[in-house]
Amino acid sequence: MHYIVANPANYGIESYTPVLPSYSQERKNNSIQELTSALETLHSINSEKLDGKGNYAYRLMLPYLENERKGMLLYYYANPLSPSSGMQSQLPILLAEYTFRSKQDVADYLALLDQTDTYFEGIGEYLHEQAKEGLFMPDYSVEKVIEQCDTIMDRASLEAGTHFLNTTFEERLDGLLEKGVITEKEKASYLSENSRLLTTVMLPAYEKLGDELIILQGSGKNERGLSCYPKGKEYYLYLVRSNTGSYRDMKEIKMLLLQDFSKNFDAMRALLQSHPELVSSTALPDSPFVYEEPKDMLKNLQQMMVSDFPALSDVAGDTMPVCTVKSISKNLQEYCSPAFYLTPPLDDIKENVIYINPRNNPYGVELYTTLAHEGYPGHLYQTVYSQLFFQKTDVNPARCLLSYGGYVEGWAMYVELKAYDYAKLLMAQAAPETGALYDLYKLDRQIQLCLYSLLDIAIHHEGATYEQAHKILSSIGISDPATTRSIYEYIAEEPTNYLKYYLGYLEIADLKAEAQKIWGNAYSEYRFHKFYLENGPADFTNLHLELSKSAARIS
Repeated sequence: MHYIVANPANYGIESYTPVLPSYSQERKNNSIQELTSALETLHSINSEKLDGKGNYAYRLMLPYLENERKGMLLYYYANPLSPSSGMQSQLPILLAEYTFRSKQDVADYLALLDQTDTYFEGIGEYLHEQAKEGLFMPDYSVEKVIEQCDTIMDRASLEAGTHFLNTTFEERLDGLLEKGVITEKEKASYLSENSRLLTTVMLPAYEKLGDELIILQGSGKNERGLSCYPKGKEYYLYLVRSNTGSYRDMKEIKMLLLQDFSKNFDAMRALLQSHPELVSSTALPDSPFVYEEPKDMLKNLQQMMVSDFPALSDVAGDTMPVCTVKSISKNLQEYCSPAFYLTPPLDDIKENVIYINPRNNPYGVELYTTLAHEGYPGHLYQTVYSQLFFQKTDVNPARCLLSYGGYVEGWAMYVELKAYDYAKLLMAQAAPETGALYDLYKLDRQIQLCLYSLLDIAIHHEGATYEQAHKILSSIGISDPATTRSIYEYIAEEPTNYLKYYLGYLEIADLKAEAQKIWGNAYSEYRFHKFYLENGPADFTNLHLELSKSAARIS
């Protein structure tokens, strides 16, 4: 809840208990019953009697909850300890980014830390039951997670007080100290308790989890994708719908991706034929990008988007957001993505932070497009605009609880690609020779993500082996066995992750093409972006339906 609302009282929540949702059979059964009950309630409602906003919320919630119930009935197919995004690595990051606004926040944080033992015990219980069902992860994944359990909670750094959960905790306390919220004496007490809980509760929890995984090692017999499990294809379809918001059948999704891959591959071949200098790395333009600092890039991106995107001031009133770019703490860099935007609470969207991972050392046009993805007109802009629009138009906040990964990540991918065109405009006078290079970067990005999305389907829907995936990758020049093995294992461990980004982007492109057809001469980039932002987050079926209703409305 802490990440959803800053002040629970704003939503009528006067008292609450901070809880890490530990697994149990009882909790699983209760979740299924609650979903079933919610669906029964929805089915009992005559949606035609609801007003426009209520009807739209109904149409969003019904397929969403129906799909979530299908996923819940295939409960043991989920892997809470995926090597790339499992809770063994995500929980420490969430704890490190837990915002302190008051003493109560510190108390809640320490209470959560004190529950990490029962939390991971619950995961251990789940994994044993998963293994009995024949659905446990393969050994190549287990080995990675065991290593993470050994390294993430390092005893030496914890006892020395240099672990990132020590240092980031003190940094946040210093913020409260500067504001006069806590005293030096209280800070010292909090530091002592944090250190005690890390060494006596959280560290043993990780050690025990690692031991459980060693016991279970060898239980996972399937080294391929979900389709090799009894109901794996059914679970994969649930994931596709849940994570992308696309309700197309798999054959149609694959065709959409194949057509896009072919189009971009042909475009790259034509580009290289007309610019043969791009084939040689020694002949590539080395002109420095016009901006070096993230703050300057973000400022420029806001200027570049002015004519094609609705202004935040249209919905913000007096609550204009502020964006700060920070480097990820050194101790966290190994476990974090190249960049990420931390979504602010619904009732405190003014302060926004984009984190850049120096470990990846992005610069130039790569950093520029990354900041477009995470900042403007990407995640930060879309999130803030949506929340402000919800508040301005009195949308039911329950809609904020529906998660549409394809809508959000597809948008970020869409504007990231648009940022390559912005970069070309920026460099047109100073270094026009970079135009073709940026086109190449853009096409390479699209081809790579599309290929990995196709591999996702091949592995999880069609049962492709590593050898088959290696052959596909080798056909386009990726032939190093260590590289192809790494790609295969990542996709096998993270079903639909690439689809969330790239299928989401293709769905937006398809929606845009339909808008151009429906609106005709009344179409504009501004109008389409405004439509998208003000009708989401949503699944793409409902967005198409809303678009068809807009034919007679000229904004």
